[in-house]
Amino acid sequence: MVVAFQGWSDAGEAATSSIGYLRELWDATVFASVDPEDFYDFQAHRPLVKINEEGIREITWPTTDFAFAKVEGAERDVVLLSGIEPSMRWPTFCDLVLDVARTCEVELLVAMGALLAGRPHTRPIRVTGSASTPELASRYGLATPRYEGPTGIAGVVIDACRRGGLDAVTLWSWVPHYLQGSPSPTAALALLQRLAALLELPIDLSDVEQRARAHDARVSEAVTSDPDIVATVQELERQADAEDLNDIPSGEELAAEVERFLRDQPGGR
Repeated sequence: MVVAFQGWSDAGEAATSSIGYLRELWDATVFASVDPEDFYDFQAHRPLVKINEEGIREITWPTTDFAFAKVEGAERDVVLLSGIEPSMRWPTFCDLVLDVARTCEVELLVAMGALLAGRPHTRPIRVTGSASTPELASRYGLATPRYEGPTGIAGVVIDACRRGGLDAVTLWSWVPHYLQGSPSPTAALALLQRLAALLELPIDLSDVEQRARAHDARVSEAVTSDPDIVATVQELERQADAEDLNDIPSGEELAAEVERFLRDQPGGR
């Protein structure tokens, strides 16, 4: 099962767009949805009004759903969970996710996230990962958990998996913090590449690679026209080049650090 949630852990929409790409690529079929009334504040996540083919207004409610996909060349099928970070009743929500996982005989849950980090767009997007137990971390070559502090629903799901005896890992893609607010297909590509390697799955990434190249070209053009951002990028390049690659913080640690950085800026909250 591969999961991603809109909200705190989805910088640049990299995680949820990755799930969306896989659903389209593998022609996934939605087989279950979460009742939104039990988990969402509709003032924070308002329903959408749409006009159907008959010209009638319909309401689309915010929710989380599960899709099933058969993957050619893979030994097992895949369940793709995508939705919005719930507003309330997180323990109950996690129990629901685990119930679906057990019903589908899931062997491994992979939570994908993306965070704002002090990483320049001129360097390769980094993907870090952690596992629910030291044994899993060793098996997949990931970090053991060390973060302490606020977390998102992905972190709570991973903990629920640990307590429920289901193997679970997390992958985090780094998005340059000065690009916040815009989609990042480059970060999505990095996540998908890491996922393919982790699961040893054949994933055709040609379409998202093309989007990433176009995105990188637009970012480079925009950045060069702003001297302040150019200076920021140059400083981040120096930091990235001098970074100790053997001591990379977890995704949640980076997210907390960037939140502190943004609050310290003029006008930050």
